[in-house]
Formats: sequence, structure tokens, C-alpha cells
Amino acid sequence: MQPFTIVTGAAPHLSRANIDTDVIIRIERLTSLARDELGPYAMEALRYREDGSEDPDFILNQPAFRGAPVLLAGDNFGCGSSREGAVWALQGIGVRCVIAPSFGDIFYSNCFQNGVLPIRLPAAEVEAFAAACAGGAAMTVDLTTRKLVAPDGTESGFVVDPLRREGLLHGLDDIGLTLKDDALIREWQQVDRIRRPWAWPSATVTVG
Repeated sequence: MQPFTIVTGAAPHLSRANIDTDVIIRIERLTSLARDELGPYAMEALRYREDGSEDPDFILNQPAFRGAPVLLAGDNFGCGSSREGAVWALQGIGVRCVIAPSFGDIFYSNCFQNGVLPIRLPAAEVEAFAAACAGGAAMTVDLTTRKLVAPDGTESGFVVDPLRREGLLHGLDDIGLTLKDDALIREWQQVDRIRRPWAWPSATVTVG
């Protein structure tokens, strides 16, 4: 998983509330495409016209915001069904961080497991960043200091779970974080084998 430390770039504002995971990536795309092929189909109902051409009015199609690493979103972003592919699709168009007043719970957790930083921020602050970045000016997301920096240098702090922050900083999912303590786990196992041998049956099975 790609570590997340400091990300700087354009931040388009997708203000619509309740954008669900089916809008982010349709379920049939996940049955026929590999993870690294999902980008062109991210938010396809919003990005493309009925004839398959791009809608130039959709913000993610505008030159200033193509490949933007930060997405400013509306309330309850990523609600709906639990599909990890929604995060993969956003990564496919360059998104590393999503900032919204609230998220669908499972989408929020899936972001951390795949190297995307979701940040909950009051709606008024999201709107302020959107106004500052409206022309394509870059903002900075600094996970090392837990600060957001607007194009004019204005800073705003954000809250993130310490363990999840550690995972993103080092590019580790939950399993990777657990394996960081592999030596301690093995040490505990050795002590417990002596203290409770009955709980550690031999792996050797004799038949007959």
C-alpha cells in the first residue's frame, strides 16, 4: 500500500450529498474488470453523457481538476453497499484524500485499508476550502502534522484515529500493522506454550 504523508494538488468540489458506492463504481464493472482498470469507470453516470462522451460541465472532467489528488465531497459520501472497489475506482482517477462532512461507515474504513485518507470536516470548512480551490489552486493535506493548508496558507487541523494514521503513514493495512509486532506475538506464544500446553496441541496427527 502506498504510504500517505503529504499530498498537494487540486481539490475539486463535488457538493452533491449521498453519493453512494454504486455511483462511484457500478457493481457490474467489478465483475469484469481488474482493480487497476476501474479508473475510467469511476462515477461514470456523472462523468459521461448518454452517447459515451465526456460531460465538460462535470467538475472532474475540467482540465484544472483532472487527476486531482484531493476530493472535496458532500455529506454522507460513500454510503450504500459495502464495496472496496469504490475506493479502488477513486484511486484510479488519482484521488488520495476525500474530505467530507460525513461518510458511509464501511467506505470510510475501506479507505484506510487501501491508502486513501478520509477526513471528516464541518460543512462550512469544506465549503471554505472549495471556494479557495475553485480555480484549480492546490491545497495540501499533511498527515504528519494533521493539518490542511489552503492555497493562501491558511491552516486547519483535522482528527484521525492514531492507529489508522500510523497505518497510512507507513503504507500498512490492519494485517500489516499487526505484523509489525510479530516478534512480540511470537514471544508471547512461547511463554503461553509453557504456561498452558493444553491450549497448544501438537500439529502432528497420528492415524490408526
